[in-house]
Amino acid sequence: MADKDGNQLAKDYHVGVKAEQKPFHVKGMEHADWGMKDRLSRIFRPDTGNTVMLAFDHGYIMGSTAGLERLDLVVPELAADVDVFMATRGALRTCVPPTFNKGIALRCTAGGSVLDDDMSHEVIGVDIEDAVRMNASCMAVQTFIGTPGQKVSLDNLCKTVDAGTRYGIPTLGVVAVGKNMEKTTRFYLLATRMIAELGAHIVKTYYCEDFDKIVAACPVPIVVAGGKKVPEAEALTLAYNAISQGAAGVDMGRNIFQAEDPKAMCKAIAKVVHEKYTDKEAFAFYEDIRRR
Repeated sequence: MADKDGNQLAKDYHVGVKAEQKPFHVKGMEHADWGMKDRLSRIFRPDTGNTVMLAFDHGYIMGSTAGLERLDLVVPELAADVDVFMATRGALRTCVPPTFNKGIALRCTAGGSVLDDDMSHEVIGVDIEDAVRMNASCMAVQTFIGTPGQKVSLDNLCKTVDAGTRYGIPTLGVVAVGKNMEKTTRFYLLATRMIAELGAHIVKTYYCEDFDKIVAACPVPIVVAGGKKVPEAEALTLAYNAISQGAAGVDMGRNIFQAEDPKAMCKAIAKVVHEKYTDKEAFAFYEDIRRR
């Protein structure tokens, strides 16, 4: 305990200098609690307001995936150029060193696989206590709008939002699409808005026509999924179009780890997301790294 004798009296209160009210860099989160904002700042870089997520949670429904056979070898190679790991708790605990100090988007729903005709009946697979133990920056919940499992998946979302709010952990609502699901602007307008209004702090969805309208109508940040593997130039165009139309980041998996040069691709994506490179500039950057 400080001694009362010998202390200097406070004297400079800067009377007349207004306290600075700094706007928060994450859309819709100005009034969130400090812990929530701290976690969101691990996801979205304060200097750009954007994020590069590396998705390697494919194994929870697909098993071993090309390019992800050895997570312990792949992830360290790409870690320097991403802001967030999107992964399952099993992959993180067994294959990813905790020393990278990256944001963690923890996959928290489970229940389906590629063997199922209908994967929409997922359940909550990770409870809030384990999310806290994993130091999750956000909890990812798959939502299946317009499917037989819609009610269950939205219940999963609401319960996760409630649990996360108690502990200051944001929820990432993921718009699921399957082979029989609608993939239109109308659908994405509906799904992203529903997820946000049910309390998700971040929405992950797919790029589509009139994407700027989807961003404008969603009151929280939208992160764009990379989707299936396409040529590197196309993936960079996807990232550029999404960011230029208001997305707050991209969450890429196969278009990074299945690229001819995953590390170069990761760096090129970061240039688009954080340094405002065009897709053509980023592809030239990618090719230049590959030639070295």
